[in-house]
Amino acid sequence: MSLTRFSAMDALRLPAAATALFAALVLAGCASQGPDHPAYQQVQAQDLGLSGQRETIVPEQWWKQLGDAQLDALIVTALEGSPSVAASHARFDKAAAMAQASSTATDIHGSVSASGTRQHYSENGLVPAPIAGHTYNTGDIQAGLSWKPDFFGRYAAELEAALGQARAAKADSAAAANQIAEKVARSYVTLARQLAQREVAERTLAQRKSLLDLSQQRTRQGLDSQVELTQAEAALPDADTQIEMLSEQITLTRRTIAVLCAQAPDAQNGLSPRLDQLKVEQVPSTIGTDLLGRRPDVVAARWRVEAATQGITSARADFYPDISITAFIGLNAIGFDKLFNASSRQMGVTPALRLPIFEGERLRAQLRGKQADLDTAIAQYNGTVFDAVKPAGDAMASVQSLERQQKLQRESLSKAERAYDFAVQRYKAGLANQIVVLNTEGQVINQRRLAVDLRARELDTRIALMAALGGGWQDDTASVQVSKGQ
Repeated sequence: MSLTRFSAMDALRLPAAATALFAALVLAGCASQGPDHPAYQQVQAQDLGLSGQRETIVPEQWWKQLGDAQLDALIVTALEGSPSVAASHARFDKAAAMAQASSTATDIHGSVSASGTRQHYSENGLVPAPIAGHTYNTGDIQAGLSWKPDFFGRYAAELEAALGQARAAKADSAAAANQIAEKVARSYVTLARQLAQREVAERTLAQRKSLLDLSQQRTRQGLDSQVELTQAEAALPDADTQIEMLSEQITLTRRTIAVLCAQAPDAQNGLSPRLDQLKVEQVPSTIGTDLLGRRPDVVAARWRVEAATQGITSARADFYPDISITAFIGLNAIGFDKLFNASSRQMGVTPALRLPIFEGERLRAQLRGKQADLDTAIAQYNGTVFDAVKPAGDAMASVQSLERQQKLQRESLSKAERAYDFAVQRYKAGLANQIVVLNTEGQVINQRRLAVDLRARELDTRIALMAALGGGWQDDTASVQVSKGQ
């Protein structure tokens, strides 16, 4: 329903009764919103057994805690070349552009138009003589302004919803970057573990060659039989096999890291990190809500809840009248020679009122859809929080257990190496046989492998924990605003 050409002077001339009737019509035009819909409940920190206290702060660029400049450079390369990170940046740019477009809804919009027409007018048409039956030039120049005041908060809610989506997109971008950094860092540790395991295997091979030399000497001296010599010879191929298997794994891991860095698969063939060059930092004793709350995926889910909430506000505003005001001024004349005469000017004001009469069913359905969107956003937020709590808790439990395991393993390795040295000395002196030496050697090899695995697991678990606690990403999404005039 529209009221056009309704000037301010006309409104002043309305009698009081007509004004009251007009107000009643506006109120009557507000469609019923139906019964209230209780929103789905968001999960609370106490429901998950989380502490509300801050225990520690994971710094920005958390991977720098590992103290490896080579790893830092790899992650920077990966973040710059990652297609997933680039796509997330593009989604943020789109969401920010949509928010900027929404911010102009209540602006005063202006336009200027000019046109000229040469037309032969019908003698039997609507236009009377003396124009009828003749050909004339018609000129029109017009400037106009339009404004839609936001009396019921519709456009403000739409802007906040668009900003919420933009902030969520920015958090998604941070989440994508965090995942890439975690993958590169964990692959880097995996490569360091494989290289360290190969060093153990090469050390084992050298050790077995020494044992073979000793066995050959003893056989020539008649102190050992061919049985002991054959046993010593059979141990070499096994060590060679282990070295070859680890070399294959090293090649594949290097290729994985290269692809993560958006490089050719063979670009990192010389990459050789070392476990002993990587550092670890102290971890928090408990998980605080502020830590998980800084995870970019949790932040993104939270902003989507806010956007969906504003969507409901906007949908509720649709139940109220929509008011707009348009004004124009210009020149219009038949004949270009008269176009710029003062008598050719024209102007007007057009207030317009739209009432949602007979639209209640459609608007209520639209509102229910927005309410369902909010329930979906809250459910997804809850799921994101649940998904965040478990890996963080698992990583903390593993870190604490690995510290105890390493302490026990260091004692076992020390004792195994002492036992092996004693066995070799006794074998040289003819006081023990080769089987004793091989058995003690096997214990040393297992302990060395276990030491490498535990160290690598410690680093990998701490990386997983830092990533699970938000990866050091600071929530600056509230700063996302729209800029006009760009």
